[in-house]
Amino acid sequence: MTIKPVKTGWQVNIQPGGRKGKRLKKTFPTKADALAWERFVQAKVQSTPEWQPPKADHRHLSDLVDLWYKHHGTGLKDGEGRKRILHAMCEAMGNPKAESFTPDQFAEYRLKRIESGIKPNTMNREQAYLRAVFNESIRLSHWKKENPLSKLRAFKIDETELSYLSSQQIATLLSQLSKSENEHVELVAKVCLATGARWGEAESLRSSQIQNGLIQFVQTKSSKARAVAISQKLQKGLEEHYEKRGVGERLFTTAYSAFRVALTTAKLKLSEGQLTHILRHTFASHYMMNGGNILSLQKVLGHHSLTMTMRYAHLSPEHLQETRNLNPLAHLNVC
Repeated sequence: MTIKPVKTGWQVNIQPGGRKGKRLKKTFPTKADALAWERFVQAKVQSTPEWQPPKADHRHLSDLVDLWYKHHGTGLKDGEGRKRILHAMCEAMGNPKAESFTPDQFAEYRLKRIESGIKPNTMNREQAYLRAVFNESIRLSHWKKENPLSKLRAFKIDETELSYLSSQQIATLLSQLSKSENEHVELVAKVCLATGARWGEAESLRSSQIQNGLIQFVQTKSSKARAVAISQKLQKGLEEHYEKRGVGERLFTTAYSAFRVALTTAKLKLSEGQLTHILRHTFASHYMMNGGNILSLQKVLGHHSLTMTMRYAHLSPEHLQETRNLNPLAHLNVC
């Protein structure tokens, strides 16, 4: 009974939002007042959402991934690949209901992956992918609760050595590339060394991107178009190569495997995980050692953040000279 007599009058005791809604109690001197207030509350609950009990959300984690892909992921260059990774993550975690998904579940999944040999850097990337799904869902009002991964810290990754090729090593590599049966690989490598381009950016060059002593890089990893100046000799070499060996608009066909073979034959030792990217590191390192400006380097490499480019700052001649002259032993003449 929602209205009953008590010592002080008539008490209303109702849950207008249902069993999961909040309970309201109020006592009135007369039954008429109690009935009037009950009717008022019943009408109020229809127009005030917070009085309604929250509806159960039966969507699974994979359903949020699909929503994310439909409304956001399709606009990303790696959207399809990221979607596949996210679905594999959902399956590995048992595809729980999104409403009940907790940081502990992801932490447990992450631990098992690490124990199986997956690198922490990869797990940080997966965590960022799933966190982005919730963030974008919140932004689009597809998710009303907090992001369950917002407070879960990623693994701290120690910086790895940024190795680069010396001038002698560059000469050795180019000599080996010139002997390759692949007619494109040497020139693709030269483009990377001359401009700091990623291998894929150089390998997919079209003739229209080379004009007036510049290479215009478009559809890049950072989504930022950039122009890099090249020498007349390199431009002439690219134009002649296109006339003789170009395919459609493209200057080159795939040459990645040929580069790997040449690198192995040249017996050049690289840091773990590096292959064609050594050319980009080599460009940036020599650029700074030869007196280049760090802000100009950021534009040439197409980095969104200067923090990425600062990895090469320690190679600057000014930086090295300051280290030699400003350390405490320099003034004591003991070293």
